[in-house]
Amino acid sequence: MTACSPETIQLLKRVPTAAITGILLKKYGLRMRAIPGIGPIDPAHCRFVGPAFTLRYVPMREDIALTVDIGNPANAMLQATQQIPAGSVFVMDMCGVGAVGGLGDVLTTRMKVRGVVGVVADGGMRDVSEIRALGMPTFCKGPAAPASPSALIPMAIQQPIGCGGVLVFPGDIIVGDEDGVAVIPAHLAAEVAQMGVDKEALDGWVRDRVAEGGDILGLYPPNEANLAKFEAWKAMQG
Repeated sequence: MTACSPETIQLLKRVPTAAITGILLKKYGLRMRAIPGIGPIDPAHCRFVGPAFTLRYVPMREDIALTVDIGNPANAMLQATQQIPAGSVFVMDMCGVGAVGGLGDVLTTRMKVRGVVGVVADGGMRDVSEIRALGMPTFCKGPAAPASPSALIPMAIQQPIGCGGVLVFPGDIIVGDEDGVAVIPAHLAAEVAQMGVDKEALDGWVRDRVAEGGDILGLYPPNEANLAKFEAWKAMQG
């Protein structure tokens, strides 16, 4: 597993998911690195960056339900609450089932105490008002009253999963903001972070020129003449 440096994490906090997904497509040909069909419980508190800690659910089978109850030490969700490191993003493959909640207020509180920076699931969440009050950035399909054992069994942690149809490996870097959730392969994170910061600077300069009345043609994307003007401007910023 490729570790992501604290410096890369800090850089990625300055890069929106729109820029990240654009870079992953244009530079690396990765077409779908944003998790579709989910949104933030609280749009005012939805930004995070961190490595993925994964949990995989499977469909419920009633004859084994009791053996994997949350009170059983072998329960994968219980293991996640004991092992997830601070700074992680908890990413759950809930088989796309939005009718049940992966976390409620108690488990979310535990995640916050562990130092988790965000939660992502392709299913529902319970106790959404309490989760909102906790300030835990959480993306999901929406509120759901029933608990996950109504339909799902937590099967394993720290394995590759499919969240919303997007492959997520443990340690992949997960970035969330108002536009959604992007998944960066860990070995590309440092390069994507630097390119993202550079792109944001260029896009900001272009946006200012357009706001001043500049023509889109030659500015978006910038031609060689405008790139030269941008480099000159950047040099003046020190």
